[in-house]
Amino acid sequence: MPIARLTIEIEIAHAQSLKDRRQVVRSLKDRLRNAFNLAIAELDSAEAWNRATLGIAVISGSTSYLSGQLQEIDRAAHRIASTLGAEIIDSWAEILPENT
Repeated sequence: MPIARLTIEIEIAHAQSLKDRRQVVRSLKDRLRNAFNLAIAELDSAEAWNRATLGIAVISGSTSYLSGQLQEIDRAAHRIASTLGAEIIDSWAEILPENT
């Protein structure tokens, strides 16, 4: 079964503390998790208050389905981030092939 991963780098310009950062990151993670069947985790050490990196994993039996799903997730992440006052500065996706 192929696995897809999407990495998103976020800039939170208004964050003045770790609490501000956490609020945006948690909200983005929760909204994406509720909208899609995915696994999501923070990948960085949270040392910078105004930046965050999230990793998303999706699994399916179809590579073409995963490709479309990643595009939808990326669009939703951009939309949600902008409503939270954040900006996605970079994102990249990869579909890992089946290991037989």
